[in-house]
Amino acid sequence: MSLIVQKFGGTSVADSDRIRQVAEHIARTKRHGNQVVVVVSAMGKSTDDLIRLADQVSKTQPGREMDMLLTSGERISMALLCMALADLGLACASFTGSQAGIITNTDHTRAKIIEVKGDRLREALSANAVPVVAGFQGVSTSKDVTTLGRGGSDTTAVALAAALGADCCEIYTDVSGVFNADPRLVPSAKKLDKVSFEEMLEIAATGGRVLALRSVEYARNHRVDLHVRSSFTWEPGTWVVREDSKVEQAIVSAVTHDTSQAKITVSRVPDKPGIAARLFRGLADRSINVDMIEQNTSVSGHTDISFTVPKGDFPLAFQVANELSGEIEASDVVADEAIGMVSLVGAGMKTHPAIAAQMFETLANEKINIEMISTSSIRISCVVAESDVERAVQSLHASFSLSG
Repeated sequence: MSLIVQKFGGTSVADSDRIRQVAEHIARTKRHGNQVVVVVSAMGKSTDDLIRLADQVSKTQPGREMDMLLTSGERISMALLCMALADLGLACASFTGSQAGIITNTDHTRAKIIEVKGDRLREALSANAVPVVAGFQGVSTSKDVTTLGRGGSDTTAVALAAALGADCCEIYTDVSGVFNADPRLVPSAKKLDKVSFEEMLEIAATGGRVLALRSVEYARNHRVDLHVRSSFTWEPGTWVVREDSKVEQAIVSAVTHDTSQAKITVSRVPDKPGIAARLFRGLADRSINVDMIEQNTSVSGHTDISFTVPKGDFPLAFQVANELSGEIEASDVVADEAIGMVSLVGAGMKTHPAIAAQMFETLANEKINIEMISTSSIRISCVVAESDVERAVQSLHASFSLSG
């Protein structure tokens, strides 16, 4: 008997018809002799609706109260799904994050999981019931309700799979798997049957929106195999698994893009030790995630430092940079919100040094200017103007023959 954790996103449980279809799928999985633990997101766009409601009544929005508000969406989903399962004759029970034993730190709206107890879920499984868990939430060490940030339901599902020793974790969404480019930009994009954790981490970090980055990190660290599938067709999707050293990797697996970042440039700071440390310590102390960093060659003892941050963190990051500009003797702080990032990801890039040259030549042929460059052993990322992103993705996808 296999234990499977199945996570259903907001589009999968968007309305009553979809909830009933999900219940039927869970029942089929159970009838095939499997134990099932279910994790659900809030219905459709209900989380966005709750955020808009908070915006209408408050400018302050304390983190504790936002967490209390936003966790209500998943509680609605889990209760409705249990009702639908009961109609199909399945024993089931709904659990909030705290009832499921998901313990987090005290960082409201972006908490991290510290421990998963899961005792009540094991009791439900022993009684041949289906536990249905509200995703995206837990309880802090100070006994307050917390949320795990955007995409937190994926992390919930992976954490439960790891704690319960599940055979796999199925992530159901509105797409049929992980594609080698966004099908909305590249209609000929192909679905990947299998991708390594390392590649999926880079895809998620550079704009792939199928899986939350933290969930992939958690799955890799705890050796949880993931299966990304569509809840509309139920066809096999993409497996995210440990890299098989016996199989030759594709040179380039995917082209990704991200237009959710902004660039900040701190101009003409003294080129001496400690300047960058002071700047990025100030950003880190305000919990601002910095992605790409570039420092120009020193000219007359001065240099420019550019970095990118999520647009959600941009106002605070720009404020911090300005506050520190006098201390680090910067002449100016310049912002650019009209940028995008395009990336090539592929495990085979480790042994093919010509990939960077081909990428840069492709963009040059399209008259696309590169503003920043960042690399890892299996990724190359370029910051370009936001207006050039779509053309960049399409040209790179064609250049590396990813349509097959």
